Order: sequence, then structure tokens, then C-alpha cells
Amino acid sequence: MAADLRLRSLRKEFEGPEGAPVLAVDDVDLTIEKGQLVTLLGPSGCGKTTLLRMIAGFEEPTAGDVFFGDRRVNNEAPNVRDTAMVFQSYAIFPHLSVFENVAFGLRVKRSRARGLRERVERVLELVGLTAMADRSPSQLSGGQQQRVALARCIVMQPQLLLFDEPLSNLDAKLREQMRIEIRDLQQRLGITSVYVTHDQVEAMSISDVVVVMNAGRVEQVGPPLEVYARPVNRFVADFIGKVTFLEATLRLGPGADSNANVAAEVEVGGVHWPLPGPPQATDGQPVMLVLRPEALRLDAPGPGLPGTVRRALFLGSVAEYQVEILGLGTVLVDVPNPAVEGVRRVGEAVRVSPTPGSLHALPAAR
Repeated sequence: MAADLRLRSLRKEFEGPEGAPVLAVDDVDLTIEKGQLVTLLGPSGCGKTTLLRMIAGFEEPTAGDVFFGDRRVNNEAPNVRDTAMVFQSYAIFPHLSVFENVAFGLRVKRSRARGLRERVERVLELVGLTAMADRSPSQLSGGQQQRVALARCIVMQPQLLLFDEPLSNLDAKLREQMRIEIRDLQQRLGITSVYVTHDQVEAMSISDVVVVMNAGRVEQVGPPLEVYARPVNRFVADFIGKVTFLEATLRLGPGADSNANVAAEVEVGGVHWPLPGPPQATDGQPVMLVLRPEALRLDAPGPGLPGTVRRALFLGSVAEYQVEILGLGTVLVDVPNPAVEGVRRVGEAVRVSPTPGSLHALPAAR
């Protein structure tokens, strides 16, 4: 599949308050295939928006290259890069109707009047705003205004569609609805898209590929399931979702090679748990277990760590427990459907074990 976007050794420095350079994006390499929706995910100040702005042409790289297909676009102005950006603030014109807001870019490009009306009407139908074409933005809800901003971008039929935290101004329920609509529309149109967010749930739910960033660098690139279930380091594991960590020791069978796809296990608190997949450490090496709450069980058959319930929260679909493992620390455990089995009592003795195939370990130094 052809690449729509390639970033090669991309770097951006700004001048700090005292004149010293501040590194915002540090040597980023990234390839985005045609039709993919790729999310840049990370905490505030990690460089994700700066990276997006370099793709759009609003910021000039200090070093490195931006390619659209095989075309190097470093020196091209934003208006000739064939991109469109959906902003956090909507950026729609308050004095223009919905129709005229969507038509604005086409009028600037002097599109034919007949073709313009057909394109705008088709896009308004796609985003569910046909009945509101003559309304002003002040008569629209936040979600409807964001649809106008999205329609104004896709009517231009760009090669790349860019999103800069487009849903952060919406309430939680509307944000969930809009991200479903954005993903559905992107898939139907097949537009290659780069989406910036700090919301892990948003990134997991809409992306083909997630790019986790920290301090200007890319920590991990992969499908959402891989990034969540198999993080490459502690930062990624800790940033995405809920997690607890336990120190353990890797144990391999006799004569096993650490690079071989052999059965391995971890020893923690005198209990041995099987480790799926190739081990990432040598026999006897300390490792850090990455434990997701939903991947742990209470009092299941098989070897478990003895613990005590220190906190029990009923959250409707799940009960969340904080369990103290003597001498090892505390872990979080989510038990689904507590309405059937009830909620454990604080102080109750339990045994904690991972669900089969869910265990993930990192070398302790990582």
C-alpha cells in the first residue's frame, strides 16, 4: 500500500524565554499509509500539535523532511499542500450561514457555481446538516458546529485531513457520539487522516494506528490493541488506561534461548504464572509485570497471589477493587457484572491471578 505521508528525522526547536533552544519535536520518523486514521497521542507539551502543524505547513521544521507521497513539501505553503484541518475551536464564520461556511473554501478557489452547490449539498447530507443549511452558527449546538467545521474540510477533498483535538470543547456524551461519526465518515470517504488528542479512549476507539509521544519523541507506534496490551515501556503502559506494576523474575525452561519463542513464566511472590509470547529478558532477570485491572481475576482456579481487599467501588458494569498483596504492593482488579455476584467486602481475603494469555512483562530497567 502506498504511503500518503512520510516524516523523516523531523525536528523542531523553539527559542525559550532566556534565548536557549527548546526541543519540541525530536527526530520523528513516521509513515502513514493511504486511507489510515493515525492518532498522535500524548500528554500536554509532548509535541503532538507541533508535529501536526509541521505537516500542515504552519510550522517550519528545524531539520528533517515532510513527504506527501514522493513529494517533499517542506517549502510549500499550507494552502498548496492539499490538506484541511479541523480545529479545536471550530473556526467557523459567525456571519455566514451553514451553507456559506462549507462553501467558503470552494469560493476562494473560484469553483464553478453549479458544481459548488452540488458538492456542498452532498457534504451537508453526509454530515446530517441538510435541514440546517440556511441557519447561522449561533443557532447550532456545539456538535452541529463541529460538523460544519468537518464539512468545510471534506468538501475540499484533501489528500490529508488533520484534526487538532477537535472534540475537547464538547461534553462527554457528545464527544463519544462525534468520535463515532468522525470515524464512520473517514472510513466511508477513505481520506488519510492524522488526529491529535490527549484522550486515550478517543485514540483507542477511532484509530487504525496510535502514535504515543512523550517529550517530543515517539515512544511506540502500533494498532490500538497492540499499544494497550503490549506496551514497549513503562511510560506507554502508565499513560494508556489503568495499570499497576509488580516486580517479578523471569524463568525459562532448561536450555532455552531468550530470543526463542519458548514457554516462559514469571515468578512473583513464590507463585509462577505463564508468560505468553517470546520473553524479553534472560533467565533469572528481574522484570516488571504490566497488570491491567480487567485482565486480573479474583479467586479463579490456578495459582494466585494471596491478598486483602482494601477498597471496593461499585461502578455499575464493573466492581473495582484495590487489593493489597502482602510484601508486593497493591493491584487494581475489575470484576464485570457485579450485580450478579455481588461486591466483595473491604478486608476480605482473596487470591489474585491473571486471565490466560493476558500477562505482559517488561525488563525491569524499562
